[in-house]
Amino acid sequence: MARKYFGTDGIRGATNTGAMTAAMAMKVGMAAGAYFLRGSHKHRVVIGKDTRLSGYMLESALVAGFTAVGMDVVMTGPLPTPAIAMLTQSMRADIGVMISASHNPYADNGIKLFGPDGYKLSDEAEEAIEALIDSDVPLAPSDHIGRARRVDDAAGRYIHFAKSTFPENLRLDGMRVVIDCANGAAYKVAPAALWELGADIIPIGVTPNGANINDGVGSTAPDALAETVVAAGADIGIALDGDADRLIVVDERGRVVDGDQLMATIAAAWARRGKLAGGGLVATVMSNLGLERHLSAQGLGLVRTKVGDRYVLEAMRSRGFNVGGEQSGHIILSDYGTTGDGLVAALQILAEVKRAGAPASEVLHRFDPLPQLLKNVRFAGGKPLDNDAVKATIAEAEAELLGRGRLVIRASGTEPVIRVMAEGDDAAQVERLVDRICDAVRAAA
Repeated sequence: MARKYFGTDGIRGATNTGAMTAAMAMKVGMAAGAYFLRGSHKHRVVIGKDTRLSGYMLESALVAGFTAVGMDVVMTGPLPTPAIAMLTQSMRADIGVMISASHNPYADNGIKLFGPDGYKLSDEAEEAIEALIDSDVPLAPSDHIGRARRVDDAAGRYIHFAKSTFPENLRLDGMRVVIDCANGAAYKVAPAALWELGADIIPIGVTPNGANINDGVGSTAPDALAETVVAAGADIGIALDGDADRLIVVDERGRVVDGDQLMATIAAAWARRGKLAGGGLVATVMSNLGLERHLSAQGLGLVRTKVGDRYVLEAMRSRGFNVGGEQSGHIILSDYGTTGDGLVAALQILAEVKRAGAPASEVLHRFDPLPQLLKNVRFAGGKPLDNDAVKATIAEAEAELLGRGRLVIRASGTEPVIRVMAEGDDAAQVERLVDRICDAVRAAA
């Protein structure tokens, strides 16, 4: 069934409009709290946030909602999304909440929910919470209202956890690392973890003011990182996004290394040590065909899913893989966590560069990506992909690319847009086929 509030990654939107108001946040707190009130124990929720100005407003509203139904609240302040997932487990909480809109501009915000196991909620759980949002949730008796408190050591707990995923026999001494925290949730913890492991760090994007999150910095804007790496003569650059569940790397030459190359690096390293589960990795339909061919040459497989890290994780859990992610930099290492963790993934990459004793440009360039082109076609209404002429054009393009490339054509889940992507050995052919399909979609729209 179509969901009213939840998207593919929680509830998200422009602050003070639609589902992102204080009133709605309080309802979400009441509904989620009521849903997880099970058993006779004292119930607890962990709430974290990124650095958006609106985080204060939404945090207060959520606290009001959870305490109103009898849940105790633990507030951590700004921390990465994976830290909240980890703390939900370690603190034996019934639910975890992250207030963030990830890589979106600061005017947006969102609410992500985790179950007691640290995993994002199932579709069924989200649908049940949606039903409660639109109903009258019973309030706790006056003498059973929940308490709220802030914890001062949450950042230290996450730093300790992140460092524990780094090989014990390695240090980062002598490695010069630029770390870009996007003025977001990891602005304190990521530089601290790298420094404690011995790196000579050059931090950027670590001065949040409530409105500059993801603004010209972070994994979606790596130019500042690349410029800093080259100017400082650094060995490598690490870029996180606003809630630090995404990672993009820049090598010593200032070249961007995307999630496909990073996943290939980690998978190869883990395979050599007998640590890779599932015989390969899980990625989405957007990952480059070059990655698939590279893995195949090593005897490793690639399972593809729909776009969205939740679908990657579902496939990893059901098929027994421990490495997965997206080209955009969401990298899930299930040996260490229940969701994407940019810092933990970065530590795995830094370990490989350190072990190799070679430049990052050599260690991380695993394959030459095939020419890939993505174009968006906006439409006013209807279902252009059901049009017979569009179907015929797509079928012709698939036949032409057979064995030499592939197509990914899908409707956006958030806006009236058809996304047309093709990749193949011949860049000119890829562009011609994408344009032909786009023209057919426009004619049908």
